[in-house]
Amino acid sequence: MKSLLVLILAAAPGLRAAEYAMGADLSFLKQAEDRGTVFKDENQPKPGLQIFKDHGYNWIRLRLFHTPTQLPNNLEYTIALAKSARQLGFKFLLDDHYSDTWADPGKQFIPKAWEGMPHEKMVEALREYTRDTMIAFCQAGALPDMVQIGNEITNGMLWPDAKLPQNWEHFADFIKAGIAGVYAGAGDEPRPRIMIHIDKGGSWTATKAFFDKLNSYQVNYDVIGQSYYPWWHGSLNDLRENLILMEREYHKDIIVVEAAYNWTPGNYRNKPAPFPETPEGQKQFWEEVNRIVQATPNGRGIGLFWWEPAVAGGRGGRGFFDRDGNALPVITVFDKFTRK
Repeated sequence: MKSLLVLILAAAPGLRAAEYAMGADLSFLKQAEDRGTVFKDENQPKPGLQIFKDHGYNWIRLRLFHTPTQLPNNLEYTIALAKSARQLGFKFLLDDHYSDTWADPGKQFIPKAWEGMPHEKMVEALREYTRDTMIAFCQAGALPDMVQIGNEITNGMLWPDAKLPQNWEHFADFIKAGIAGVYAGAGDEPRPRIMIHIDKGGSWTATKAFFDKLNSYQVNYDVIGQSYYPWWHGSLNDLRENLILMEREYHKDIIVVEAAYNWTPGNYRNKPAPFPETPEGQKQFWEEVNRIVQATPNGRGIGLFWWEPAVAGGRGGRGFFDRDGNALPVITVFDKFTRK
């Protein structure tokens, strides 16, 4: 199986096998452990990051909020967690929400510090903020390898100024400003790759509409990120078709940057499920998503990330740990690719 992964990745120009992202969004991990949560692997307590490292995970994704008041993911917290991950050899994807709280297709709140700014001033504030945060990561020895400009930005960002579909020109201004800030802040270090992240993993129609319009503004990005939760975003076959068509149309690297599945009944109580909502069904889901990503033509499927697998109490049954903190079977999916 490991040799298959190497062959798949070798087909993509400039990629090394080690760059295939076997990833996890661990943004709440430090908070959980700081509050006393103990994660265990085969009933042995271990630091959460070490458990993921032991099972082949090589990328960490961390969200960043501008000035959060209720959530931990400010710059100081994110740098501390990024440094810990770096020390274990993880690569690092930064998920910059450009908000003080959650940003997603249903809400994109302007940071309080930018409220009331005219558009041009907010564009400059976004560029300078991005530059300054990149400088801070650089100085800490934890510059991201990849940065996504916004989170699930299908409907725009910084509402109402850049809400879509009404305000595409403003939206493109913000995306370009964010990219410019990343590059300016990286200085002489290797530039992080740029991801554009939407939430249409199972919809080619919606994906094409978004990226055709974005590309008309000559936005320079490297990676398409997609969220894929089957109860919201369609079947596994929908995901497979979308990955194939994205590669054919845009010739970009693609990451399923958010995915998850329950190990206990939750999303499929009243309808048939693609896999049982059990520990083994959760593992089967992750194995199948990985197979689909790896099968993207020309090696353009370059990774996948589970959303928040390490939180206290399993986060509604979608985490990688049971209610006693013991790792579930899903943690082993990448063992066969990485163990010698």
